[in-house]
Amino acid sequence: MAKRHIVVLPYNEEWKQNFILIKAELQAALGELVLSIEHIGSTSVRGLSAKPIIDIDVVIRDYSKLNDVICALGKIGYQHEGNLGIDGREAFKYDGKEHLQQHHLYVCPYDSKELKRHIAFRDHLLSHPEAVSEYSRIKEEGAALYPNDIDGYIKHKASFIEKIYKEIGI
Repeated sequence: MAKRHIVVLPYNEEWKQNFILIKAELQAALGELVLSIEHIGSTSVRGLSAKPIIDIDVVIRDYSKLNDVICALGKIGYQHEGNLGIDGREAFKYDGKEHLQQHHLYVCPYDSKELKRHIAFRDHLLSHPEAVSEYSRIKEEGAALYPNDIDGYIKHKASFIEKIYKEIGI
């Protein structure tokens, strides 16, 4: 069982602005290497309770750009961690980003199934306020039930997430 204290907070309007600050730093470092920088995950959905960690997908044309992206991100404090067992996305950790909100950074090719799942899930929630309410309740409940068990928290949310994936055909 993985141990990490789970904190789920009500939606905070600052998350959008904090993403914009992170995006600007990434865009300045990456320039033309990227097609887009996407705010994904729960902090990207207005009204959705979330762990206060911004999830970001940096979208590249294909893996031929990955080494250049790894190098450019390395110059601003990010270290490549590999795909961490999930095909279609490359994870990065960082040091020296105290001026930015905590975030998870992934690099995905534009045709990645994982990127498409992230975007489709986010966009579904953005257009379904009833799902946002239900997911907020489930996330808050999961954090209360499993305050120090990230695996338990993730498992608690799994059936809702799978239900949404089924609704959107993923």
